[in-house]
Amino acid sequence: MLHENEIPVDEAVVTSLLRCQRPDWASLPLSPAGAGSDNTMYRLGNDLLVRLPRTADKARSLNKERTWLPRLGPLVTCQIPEPVYAGTPAPEFPLPWSIYRWIDGTEVDTNVVQDWAAVGTELAMFVHELHDIDLMGASRTGELSWYRGGNLRDCDKSISIYFENCRTTTDHDLDVEPLEQLWRAAIRLPASSSPHVWLHGDLRPSNLLAAKGKLHAVIDFGCLSVGFPAAEHAPVWDLPEPARQAYWNAANLDHLTWAQARAWAIFVGIAGFSYYRNTWPAFATECRTRLERILTDDATR
Repeated sequence: MLHENEIPVDEAVVTSLLRCQRPDWASLPLSPAGAGSDNTMYRLGNDLLVRLPRTADKARSLNKERTWLPRLGPLVTCQIPEPVYAGTPAPEFPLPWSIYRWIDGTEVDTNVVQDWAAVGTELAMFVHELHDIDLMGASRTGELSWYRGGNLRDCDKSISIYFENCRTTTDHDLDVEPLEQLWRAAIRLPASSSPHVWLHGDLRPSNLLAAKGKLHAVIDFGCLSVGFPAAEHAPVWDLPEPARQAYWNAANLDHLTWAQARAWAIFVGIAGFSYYRNTWPAFATECRTRLERILTDDATR
């Protein structure tokens, strides 16, 4: 369990849901397909993926995915998830849930990627395509108002708590002070004046799938929103340096946007490290690696 109010789920629960709501698929093989901070997933047969939110709060993203992914999918080169069934709450699982088409591919990492510069360029191309799509009447309201597309200053109170948590915890040697200095410098910069665009919101490596060494698919649009583009670039610090440099070159970002993106990367990294340090060590380590790369980049630029 990662969250206090998490709804437990296992294969028996998923099988029961299928028998009641999709009996035509209930006899297909079912196997675990991973879990993130927001969802637990099971592969269903060869062609389907069952995705169940961990908490009621995480379930709110399902409706926007069902509404917008079918419209966005044909407009980007990479594959993105395709919802095929909207599951409804039931006694054994009291939240909405979804079934998607299965997408082949492997999470981008050093085992599957040899040319990181190419992956950085391909990711920048995906971001450009997504940000260039017409908003189709959508606006930064309701379920499409994810905080990462807003202004940095609005998150200052929250991140100050995370910085303090890290300072008072003695079981790590993360150098918090220079990270906070970079954050403070960023919130003194002019606020973003860029037009609002579509945002994936969480382009970390676990949401990027590779095939034959190339970026093949972008998954998990639970953070899909409309907002300022700077936060979209933050997960580039989760990638090796050749990918970051190639992304910078391909995206042609100005220094203001890069500084804002770095601040968003600090926010997400320090929040994740603080929140998940004891419950999800692997993700806390990922956040720490991001923060250390930021410090390394700052020292060398």
